Amino acid sequence: MKPATQQRPHGPVPAQHRLNFLHLYADIAWYGVLSGSAITFVAVFAARQGATALQIGLLTAGPAVMNLFFTLPAGQWLKQQPVDKAVFWTSIFHRLFYLTWVLLPLFFSPAGQVWGLILLTLLMSVPGTGLAVGFNALFAAAVPPEWRGHVVGIRNALLSITFIITSLLSGYILTRWPGEFGYQIVFTIGFVGAMLSSLHLWFVRPQLSGELVGNGRSLGDQARPGWRGWADGIKTSVGLRFLTSGEKRPSLLPNRHIWRGPFAPILGLLFGFHLAQFLAIPIFPLHWVDVLQLNDQVIGWGTAVFWLAVLIGSTQLAQLTDRYGNKRLMVIGTFTMSLYPALLAVSHNVEMYLLTSAVGGFSWSIVGGAIANYILERIPEGERPEHLAWYNLVLNAAILLGSLGGPLLAHQVGLITSLWITAVARGLIALGFWKWG
Repeated sequence: MKPATQQRPHGPVPAQHRLNFLHLYADIAWYGVLSGSAITFVAVFAARQGATALQIGLLTAGPAVMNLFFTLPAGQWLKQQPVDKAVFWTSIFHRLFYLTWVLLPLFFSPAGQVWGLILLTLLMSVPGTGLAVGFNALFAAAVPPEWRGHVVGIRNALLSITFIITSLLSGYILTRWPGEFGYQIVFTIGFVGAMLSSLHLWFVRPQLSGELVGNGRSLGDQARPGWRGWADGIKTSVGLRFLTSGEKRPSLLPNRHIWRGPFAPILGLLFGFHLAQFLAIPIFPLHWVDVLQLNDQVIGWGTAVFWLAVLIGSTQLAQLTDRYGNKRLMVIGTFTMSLYPALLAVSHNVEMYLLTSAVGGFSWSIVGGAIANYILERIPEGERPEHLAWYNLVLNAAILLGSLGGPLLAHQVGLITSLWITAVARGLIALGFWKWG
């Protein structure tokens, strides 16, 4: 059964919400600057500094561990705080760490810089978890349900546009000034974007009562502020804002009956989906740098093509959802996601790499738009916090195992064979969604 959708009301934006919407638009635009610069190129920087696949995997696994430990405590802490101020200050404490990325080459050798990035990413993930949880609650409290689709659509478009422009600019900078100095410029751009994004969060004010914050609807927002770091994986905010609403704290141990109910196969498939996804993520930058020997400008082009495909695909998502439903979109999207590592494994030139990026962006637009509502459709209305707490645990376990298992797989069988294995795994998960999903 499809969830009911909120229709956008006719007429102009109400005056009491206009400033909130404008600051949310500016927030996402500057977040796109951060994402298209520092977040996009940090793994490439690590690879060029001699990072191993395991070290790149740790850039993803570390934040996942922090999320496992701090998501529920962050939700409980946020209940005791004004959500707007809590989001602003956690964003500041999280994003100040981007300045330390700029300073690393001044104090450490290339090997020390890699380990410094891993440690800094781990530390910044603590306030980043609070930001990820709190932002979803703030958004839900600042934007009425009937206007959320309108605001999210504009935010996603602004994110894609600024991401594309900034990634192209970053690629040019890294070609014009190769080496550590170029990356310091790119990381500085990211830091400025992060601070300006936080500045606009300061002006976002809650307008709605607490009951509306936990209404169970997906926000659909493509931004993933906080703990996710560099990995361009699936958005996972579907369950985070439930952790700040209601009086009952989601508990994992008393609800093990979930694994004996109809949601159990869904959890198993989602675990397999995220595992197959994150097995490949540490392999990608090493393949770009070591096998394809792409320069940073070409990697910037690929990132821009990826997000242009996301933007185009997102404009068709509503029609595709109405026609096929979220389950079929999960099947289609997961299968097309399997094409990305397969095409990358056979790529030998820039043109093939750019085509692969377009396929990856289109598949991400489908899965990223469908997964939240797919999960919510399959959870009983009164049991969402418990089910989503389990999903959050399954997700982060998959991120941890995939981020560490991918490098081990690459060490055993090589980068290209690893890409083929992850492609096959994603294809099998797509079949699983079709049969058991």
